[in-house]
Amino acid sequence: MKIKVLFFGLVKDVTGKSEETLELQEGASLGDVFDHYAEIHPRLKPLSASILLAANHDFSPRSRKLAEDDEVAFLPPVSGGSGPFTHEIVDEAGHFFALTRERIDVGALRGRLLEGRDGAVVVFEGVVRNNSGGRRTLYLDYECYEAMAIKVLARIGREIAGSHEISRIAMVHRLGRMEIGEASVVVMVTSPHRKPAFDAALEGINRLKKTAPIWKKEYFEDGAVWVEGDWDSSLAGR
Repeated sequence: MKIKVLFFGLVKDVTGKSEETLELQEGASLGDVFDHYAEIHPRLKPLSASILLAANHDFSPRSRKLAEDDEVAFLPPVSGGSGPFTHEIVDEAGHFFALTRERIDVGALRGRLLEGRDGAVVVFEGVVRNNSGGRRTLYLDYECYEAMAIKVLARIGREIAGSHEISRIAMVHRLGRMEIGEASVVVMVTSPHRKPAFDAALEGINRLKKTAPIWKKEYFEDGAVWVEGDWDSSLAGR
């Protein structure tokens, strides 16, 4: 059987490719796919504990069996549509989730979410700073597994909306090159009262950074590096 394999972030650098078609024996598992590439690229072996695998846009255990035409993705640790959005999800409650390669229009998001019943709008903007680890940052570049990332954003947002007394939540992440001072991610929450809005916005950005398959590469005068963080502990063993 044949499957499609995608590589992101550091793994893309190690393998030297972003995707390929792989032929496997019937009954092969995700673990077999990892072992195949670790044999070809030994640098993957010490990264085994930090790389998660996805099958057909879902985090999956390495024991998962594969079928013809499945799509498998190697996901290194996270750092963290139409119109301006490459992908977007708008649900019936008015929550909004999107990926974009353009500047994030915070005013437009506010107009989309705010209702007459609301007494608070909390906005978190993650912006590109000019330094990291004592080195001067020139710019950042973000890439992601888009088809999976948009689903993860929507899942996080809906779970937060269900556990906090808020009206609406929006989560938008930029992709591609970003200059110093530009917003790479925006989490916006509207609510009748301020505390639930603050709590929901904080939980939103914290969970996004640990669970969304989005990777950041920092560029300096003397080189570039992928920024590694940690996957959320709830994903361990998948």
